Amino acid sequence: MASHTVDTTRSDATGVPQSRPGGRSARVRTAVHRAVIELLSEAPAEHLTMPVIAARAGVHPTTVYRRWSSLAELLAAVAGSRFTDDLVVPDTGSLRGDLRQWATDVATDLTDPETLAIIRATLGTGTGGGCACVLERHTQLGSMLDRERERGGAVPSVDRAADMLLGPLYFRALFTEQPGDAAWARDLADSLVDHCTTAEADAGGGSGSSTA
Repeated sequence: MASHTVDTTRSDATGVPQSRPGGRSARVRTAVHRAVIELLSEAPAEHLTMPVIAARAGVHPTTVYRRWSSLAELLAAVAGSRFTDDLVVPDTGSLRGDLRQWATDVATDLTDPETLAIIRATLGTGTGGGCACVLERHTQLGSMLDRERERGGAVPSVDRAADMLLGPLYFRALFTEQPGDAAWARDLADSLVDHCTTAEADAGGGSGSSTA
């Protein structure tokens, strides 16, 4: 009987072969990401190297280098995966309620040693890969602000909201011995909403405005 080879690739619209989801590519990615997280929990980030990660994941170093050209790129990928959809964006019916719940959830997440290890390692690469640690947070903020804007409320820009919420949350978690608690996180959210209300009043109460 003639043998045949099972095609484990698919082609995109341009005809370029791609690995099928759930195949070896996905298994390697999962193993490597898990290895990074395990190693960061066991030793300082400066001990992390591509060969060490490959050995823990049970794959050849060239397999790792073929997918991620540098440690910085790999750490950014792990961070991006870790922070994507890890928090459910609340929908309480008001911007204040949404931001209070969301800020509390972020503060709680930032007390997780695994989360902090990934952030510190990613920032330590010095290549700007740390953006992966906050990119999804900006997206979540944007969705809540867009929802409030559709309700006719005054909202800040995403950057201003991030400065007033994420800045303090991340600073305290990473650089102090006093991690943020739920009450403090809710106070940050209240300050942001109160700032929007004051800015709207100063501007004459224009509905649906966006503060800088």
